[in-house]
Amino acid sequence: MEMYISEEDIWGNIQDKFHEVYPYLKLECYLSPHERGEGSAGSKKVSADTPIEDIRLIHSFGWVDISEHRTVAQVERDFYHDMGLAIQIFRRFRTGWLQTTQTDELTLAEQHLMARESLTGTEHEAPVQSAD
Repeated sequence: MEMYISEEDIWGNIQDKFHEVYPYLKLECYLSPHERGEGSAGSKKVSADTPIEDIRLIHSFGWVDISEHRTVAQVERDFYHDMGLAIQIFRRFRTGWLQTTQTDELTLAEQHLMARESLTGTEHEAPVQSAD
């Protein structure tokens, strides 16, 4: 699956497109990139209504591969190197969102499954047994 990013887009539209594919994950954009294994500072987070042309370091447009088999690290790297956008992928966790800093080598599908399981508890539930 690929996501198109145009020169005229606003950041919130890109977030929405990603969230439609991965409802338990989200993208945030920052004014500067984060180092591998580190989080991004909340004070540098870009507002959803920001035009892409105002925040891109590379002024190009095109497609970014967000296929489920790709790792978080690969997707974040592509956004930065190909589009000039310093993004961080977050995973839904119980009542909030976690930056995926320690799990960047997991695929988007694995991150999405972990997030869903954290909300539904399916991974840790014991099977239902009969009282007979």
